Amino acid sequence: MNAHALSTHEADAAERSTATILVADSFSDDGLNTLRQLGCDVQVDASLDGDTLPDAIRTHQPDALIVRSTKVPKSVFEAAEHLSLVVRAGAGYDTIDVGAASARGISVANCPGMNAIAVAELAWGLILSCDRRIPDQTADLRAGTWAKKRYAKAAGLYGRTLGIIGLGRIGREVATRGLAFGMNVIGWDPCLSESQADAMGVGYCEDLLNLVRMSDVMSIHVAAVPETRHLVGADFCDAMKPGATLINTSRGSVVDEAALAQAIRDKGVQAGLDVYANEPKAGDSTFEDPIVQEERVCGTHHIGASTTQAQEAIAEEAIRIIQTWMDVGTVLNCVNMASSTPASTILTVRHLNQPGVLAHIFEVLGRCHNNIEEMENVIYQGGAAAVARIQVDGGVSPEDLALVRSHDAVLGATTALIQPHEAGAHS
Repeated sequence: MNAHALSTHEADAAERSTATILVADSFSDDGLNTLRQLGCDVQVDASLDGDTLPDAIRTHQPDALIVRSTKVPKSVFEAAEHLSLVVRAGAGYDTIDVGAASARGISVANCPGMNAIAVAELAWGLILSCDRRIPDQTADLRAGTWAKKRYAKAAGLYGRTLGIIGLGRIGREVATRGLAFGMNVIGWDPCLSESQADAMGVGYCEDLLNLVRMSDVMSIHVAAVPETRHLVGADFCDAMKPGATLINTSRGSVVDEAALAQAIRDKGVQAGLDVYANEPKAGDSTFEDPIVQEERVCGTHHIGASTTQAQEAIAEEAIRIIQTWMDVGTVLNCVNMASSTPASTILTVRHLNQPGVLAHIFEVLGRCHNNIEEMENVIYQGGAAAVARIQVDGGVSPEDLALVRSHDAVLGATTALIQPHEAGAHS
């Protein structure tokens, strides 16, 4: 954030209603100070978890909530009276009950791409660790064991095939590094086209299992959604080459750990994992997931985004979201805005920019049992006139249209049918 923007907000703080922000996770000190300089009442409790967060919400009644790994269940939204915004200081938002937030008109935003390089760097650390068995070598050295012959059998990476599953920002960063290592990089992503893959210098795979069959190393970078649960299942593991390497820095739910464990034992598959199906709650210090007991698994502690660089970038993006929301009411990176609505008709009304005009229009629409799905009211230069574009879920009869036009400040009103792909400003 530049100094001019900060000084502007400092000057405006007295004129703006103070927003209470609850930060329920670790957050940079500079970021907390910036939020306070924006005029926010900042409450911080990094010890909160999904069980204790509802009580904290009742106590502080924040306008906005910032979380990283803290779960935000339905009970949080039930306890909230003033909450309008939840910011996930990271990319994934599967720890937030987005459905419960949407049902109460609470926006959920994330910070996509801010941790892409950090996660890609860890993915590559896991790739190299699996290939050269670096953790095992370190453990033997610390135990006083010299086993050069055992570890001098690495396959190597140059010229081998790296399959990337999910070519979003993180996947693209992994691909760039794979190309630098001289690997043949191929990718699969439901949203990827062949021309996009070509532009990245990546081979295009339309079928996921074909990518698995061709790859010596696979790195997973998909969101945790119902469609990706156990994406790595029995069929996936059956298609893997003997001795292939699987890297997962996305979410634990993507991998069926029983199927992966079987592939490790039967096919000599190696795995580098940063995420797990049953991760400890915040504050827990024990971890008993059996997958990490497999000999060919190299693991880290879900720390893909945990670099200073990434956390600073994420904090800056979270602050940008809060700042824009406070200034103009717009929620950047909102993940729960409807992509379409039931709107079938758009009512366009040109009117004088005077009090009571929109109230008159809404009264007419209400009487004919039309629900307003979306609307905008745009002011023309000089401020004398405006145009309201109102999407409604039913038709507007000629009689109702005449009632809209009957107001002295209405200059004109028309209706038009909305095509299905046009309904909703966010489609």
